[in-house]
Amino acid sequence: MKIDLNLFTVFEAIYTEGSLTRAAERLNLTQPAISHALSRLRDRLDDPLFVRQGHRMRPTPLAQNLLPNIQNALSQLNSALQQAHEFDPAAAEKTFKIAMRDIMEASFIPPIVDKLDKENLNIQLASVHMERKEMEAKLASGDIDFALDVVLPTPQNIRQLKLINDELVVIKRKGSSIDCADKTAYLNAKHIVVSLRATGPSLVDYALSSVGLNRKIGLRCQHYFAGCQVVSQGDMLLTMPKHYAEVLLKHFDNLELQPLPFETPNIDVYLYWHKSQDNNAANQWFRSFIKAELTHLSQ
Repeated sequence: MKIDLNLFTVFEAIYTEGSLTRAAERLNLTQPAISHALSRLRDRLDDPLFVRQGHRMRPTPLAQNLLPNIQNALSQLNSALQQAHEFDPAAAEKTFKIAMRDIMEASFIPPIVDKLDKENLNIQLASVHMERKEMEAKLASGDIDFALDVVLPTPQNIRQLKLINDELVVIKRKGSSIDCADKTAYLNAKHIVVSLRATGPSLVDYALSSVGLNRKIGLRCQHYFAGCQVVSQGDMLLTMPKHYAEVLLKHFDNLELQPLPFETPNIDVYLYWHKSQDNNAANQWFRSFIKAELTHLSQ
């Protein structure tokens, strides 16, 4: 059975956007054209594929089963078309979309952009938010080109490249009586947990538990900058990755950085991409570029 490949592009857009209107905007098509394409695909597959629930188009079980293979096929086709041309960064006008946390955005975007500017390259970056559970689907569909994150369990079709080693450090107020060099004093102090989740351990708590330690929590907040503001006014401690700590301390004259009084595992930062992009010339160039620019930060 022959099927127009454009129908699968429409299918993926409707699935991702959850709306015929937004799918039409994304593909630069009219809504009637999207509706017609969906109708043709429904006839061919003998399934409604999407049913309206409130303001969203919800996928049927068949559509859910089809999505991974369709995304992978579209990604491979796009990669094949891109590979037909060599990538010249000096002449290219391209935007690389990278999913990352705000902590990494503040630490790593400035040196990357500075290098692009110094080399006078017309390469743009788009830093976007992404839930970790969405990484495989978004990399496969091409919604993002890369993800920058700590080490994560990933399926075989997601590639990874270690970029830097980071370590945990302690932020305290200058003049505070807390002796961060003493393990007992550190653990007995009140600590700030930074996490977007309402409950549960943070990255720091996982690192501490790996060496059999627990700390006292005095505050839970969403951002390290807010944590630094609290530390600057009292005797709480904030434990966080060193690279971002160095960025934040530029804005706080009364804070200082101290090493942890015990060993914890490094916090490694990885670059992730889809295997279909392994031989993509633009993807290859950016992987080499970002590795060269960031690896020296951990040396």
